[in-house]
Amino acid sequence: MAYRVTFIPGDGTGPEVSEAARRVLEATGVKFEWDIQLAGADVMDQFGTPLPPQVVESIRKNGVALKGPITTPVGSGFRSVNVEMRKALDLYVNLRPAKSYPGVRSRYQNIDLVIVRENTEDLYAGIEFQKDTPEAEKLRRSIQELSGKEIRPHSGISIKPISVEGTQRIVRYAFEYARREGRKKVTAVHKANIMKYSDGLFLEVAREVATAYPDIEFEDRIVDNMTMQLVQKPELYDVLVCPNLYGDILSDLCAGLVGGLGVAPGANIGERAALFEPVHGSAPKYKGQNKVNPTATILSGMLMLRHLGERGAADRLEQAVAGVIAEGKYVTYDFKERPDDLSAVGTKEMAEAIIRKLQ
Repeated sequence: MAYRVTFIPGDGTGPEVSEAARRVLEATGVKFEWDIQLAGADVMDQFGTPLPPQVVESIRKNGVALKGPITTPVGSGFRSVNVEMRKALDLYVNLRPAKSYPGVRSRYQNIDLVIVRENTEDLYAGIEFQKDTPEAEKLRRSIQELSGKEIRPHSGISIKPISVEGTQRIVRYAFEYARREGRKKVTAVHKANIMKYSDGLFLEVAREVATAYPDIEFEDRIVDNMTMQLVQKPELYDVLVCPNLYGDILSDLCAGLVGGLGVAPGANIGERAALFEPVHGSAPKYKGQNKVNPTATILSGMLMLRHLGERGAADRLEQAVAGVIAEGKYVTYDFKERPDDLSAVGTKEMAEAIIRKLQ
């Protein structure tokens, strides 16, 4: 029986890396029925939105999706399609492994970390008030009245909600993941020394949840100290569970430890649906050039296979990717010592080399 999967190519270089991942996934022998849905900047004129409602409905119906990168304008334009999908489908887990593969240029070796990031709360909840609006001014006055603390006029205001329920389920997921994957330790990351009623709540609840998992070591770290620890001695850490903003920042830091976003897969998981996508952006300047690295999208497909219970196929796919990277012959320019190395191959050619390893 084939798995019915929503397939969202994305925009910019998204369609190229997504197609590479689709071909590699099919080469594992697992059967798929792809439900192709379009989202992103390229469909704005047609649908008036970068996220047409039929895309969300497709994911809700199929329960699983593979997505290419989608452009998010900086400072203007539409909000992140990725964030909107997570909110609409309550994909409360953002799972981002960071793993070293021999052949990837990096200052570090033997890194194997997993970020479990809460996806629906914190400063990314989207509760914001634009400066000089009546709403912002009313909120500013209310905060002064309730807390005795003044916010300067002409301030933009963002709200940082962290709930007991949201924290319970993300920390519980981190421990269940650690137990299922044979991991030894979960570290909660916070700023509870300063934000005692939001991050303090996160830490308090994390400690409570940890008592139900005596087989998994638990500790906590303040986020600024955690960034230093990861740079100095990443081998001390295993699974990191974080509120939304810290998880976003630390996942990029951890990607840097293993060679960059080009090898950083991601998953967004909820109770009823899961969406798999690379961490990197859409790189529109390279669109149509058959140049960009497809590894992160292919490894996101590997995470999807594990989610579907196809662990054997997932392991074979990861081994094939690792083998091609280690050999260094059929890899894109970013794996080379020099970006102008003429021996570098394109997106399609690297995918074909991985497929040959699978056959």
